[in-house]
Amino acid sequence: MSGPANVYDVIVVGGGIVGCAIARALAGTDLSVTLLEARADIGDGTSKANTALLHTGFDATPGTLESRLVARGYELLGDYAEQTGIPVERTGALLVAWTDEERDALPKLKDKAERNGYHACEIVGADEVYRRVPALGPGALAGLTVPGEGLICTWTTNLALGTDAVQRGAHLRRRARVTGVSVGDDVTTVHTTAGDVTGRWVINAAGLGADHLDAQFGYHRFTVTPRRGELLVFDKLTRPMVPLIVLAVPSSRGKGVLVSPTIYGNVMVGPTSENLEDRTATGTSEDGFDFLVSKGRALMPSLFDDEITATYAGLRAAIDRDDYLIDLDPSQRYVLVGGIRSTGLTSGMAIAEHVAGLLADAGLDLTERPELPAPPRMPNIGENGMRPYQDADRIAADAEYGRIVCFCERVTAGEIRDAFGSVIPPADLDGLRRRTRVMNGRCQGFYCGANTHALLQANGGVR
Repeated sequence: MSGPANVYDVIVVGGGIVGCAIARALAGTDLSVTLLEARADIGDGTSKANTALLHTGFDATPGTLESRLVARGYELLGDYAEQTGIPVERTGALLVAWTDEERDALPKLKDKAERNGYHACEIVGADEVYRRVPALGPGALAGLTVPGEGLICTWTTNLALGTDAVQRGAHLRRRARVTGVSVGDDVTTVHTTAGDVTGRWVINAAGLGADHLDAQFGYHRFTVTPRRGELLVFDKLTRPMVPLIVLAVPSSRGKGVLVSPTIYGNVMVGPTSENLEDRTATGTSEDGFDFLVSKGRALMPSLFDDEITATYAGLRAAIDRDDYLIDLDPSQRYVLVGGIRSTGLTSGMAIAEHVAGLLADAGLDLTERPELPAPPRMPNIGENGMRPYQDADRIAADAEYGRIVCFCERVTAGEIRDAFGSVIPPADLDGLRRRTRVMNGRCQGFYCGANTHALLQANGGVR
């Protein structure tokens, strides 16, 4: 840490994908960095519950900051996923038109994609739509292909970026909810539930709480509206019905819902879009369930003959504008990174690059340090690569990789042990689930829950 003791060069508030990406980028320089997360684990807020798509940005509003950063992030994250082993499956996507209005919109959507720099879309007829997705319900008129869209593990993405940041020297402080800010002439003290932290610069990547932190610096420029998105998850037996991401064509009735495979071998339908006041309301609802069943059944009737094994909901930090809100205040040495919707999964590394550029323009030396540690190699929890229980050589070397703890998801004792021994170990059962998929299957922990909880207690309990 440079300068006076206990003063960081940069404090990053928020341990979601965007905050971890920013901390990682800055920790690769000579700056001292601390990352504050209000919850018990990184990635436990907005970043943990989304549609988990690696997005080309084909449908972003051309000319916006979001459009540029999603396109850049698509390349950065794709490369980073190869380096770190983040599970990615390049399935492609298909927008399906069910009405004359939607069919007539396809040429404009193709043109929009090209204005965003994406030139691979193709308009196809109904025969080709059903050739690609035979299980679709009757009545599809045409489609628009987006071959670059893909599936990604949002949990592993967040954990990889956070782990990389820590290995580069960033200090992670969990359960550090911000309660206030004191801005001085040269430093700012951030008051948290885990104690005070002092730094020269503060970066606000607080997601659902970004407007509250922004107000601590004297601003009243936006309000976060928590927007709940509920999704249905189907059993893995349905995966062959959905070979790619099926998207709705935006129309006068809204964006509609998608039907998509997941990186874990399931199928999901959703999301809903409901503005709320409660920033903690991640529970599902009867109305949301009924809405998704009715919409989904019209898209793919045969899918709903199979079992829905889980439902979940996430909250997006919606604001009253159609673009990201990223701004640097040099007088207070403060950067706001707000209004980052679900596209932040794809754009996170590009947002970090953009923020680093703003800080460099403000006079910070962001020269990358020589001989940085290699990016972490993450455990594979996706179905598109070999899992430990399938690896005979690995099991022969360590029998714990052959001892199944969670039979629904084929999670082994070796993987759970490794999670507890990792750079950022899980603090609770949800954190362990995001690192291994344990308790994430059709029984939802009914059979493995007690054993998993005992393993958690044996490794320090809920911290």
